[in-house]
Amino acid sequence: MTTAETEADRLEPPVNAANARDRVRGLLLTRSPAPSPRATDDILLVVTELVTNAKRHGGGLTGFEARLTEDTITISVSDASSVAPHTGPRGGPLAPGGFGWPLVQLLSREVSVHTSAAGKTIRAVLGTV
Repeated sequence: MTTAETEADRLEPPVNAANARDRVRGLLLTRSPAPSPRATDDILLVVTELVTNAKRHGGGLTGFEARLTEDTITISVSDASSVAPHTGPRGGPLAPGGFGWPLVQLLSREVSVHTSAAGKTIRAVLGTV
């Protein structure tokens, strides 16, 4: 790890999206200057969507990591499903859900999905400025 890179703890996956946001918010606060409010909101929204989707659609959260570099943060979320995320047809204008994965892709500079027999890891890179 270089001096321009800091890593959030990886001991246990967060118990929920709020806990994951708290970890990432704490990591962002180590940054001087702090990321803009818009960048912070975008980062925390992506964290929320990835963790929530891992719990709701991925068979449970199995890993979480946040890595801060000079001008980016990389969020990696692992779950127990090897099925890659996708955007399915919505059940109508009042049907809930279906916006998370497109939001992650829209707000991130880069998104990758790595699958294995044990599950998958989604890696999202976002700007901090």
